[in-house]
Amino acid sequence: MTEGDSSVAKQINVVGAVIVRDETILCAQRGPGALEGMWEFPGGKIEPGETPEEALRRELVEELLIDVEVGKKVVTTVYEYDFGVVTLTTFYCRLDEGEPTLTEHVAVRWLAVEELPSLEWAPADVPAIDKIRSDFRAVHA
Repeated sequence: MTEGDSSVAKQINVVGAVIVRDETILCAQRGPGALEGMWEFPGGKIEPGETPEEALRRELVEELLIDVEVGKKVVTTVYEYDFGVVTLTTFYCRLDEGEPTLTEHVAVRWLAVEELPSLEWAPADVPAIDKIRSDFRAVHA
């Protein structure tokens, strides 16, 4: 590596909420910017001094005006985008208060687990879909 070489990818630690309600999962479509139009589990960056669970609750209040109970971890995935390396940890969540209100996303949908693959997901979110489908099959077998 030469002096001034900035080839070291930016590390971005984020959290996502797999919000379950009546056998459906909340999916959010990204607005303008990176990954525009792709679907994701809502959430965002972990700020210094926050636990992943604290970051997730804060982000959901900011992005969707909802309060959730954060449950068990779904999966942690690492994906290298052109803007940096994203480490995404997803958690199962239960909606405690509010209805999702669009402030940053352009759309939200409640989909049955088997419908999740029908959307164009951000690549870092895809492994979580596989785990959710596996978890739901195990519960409903």
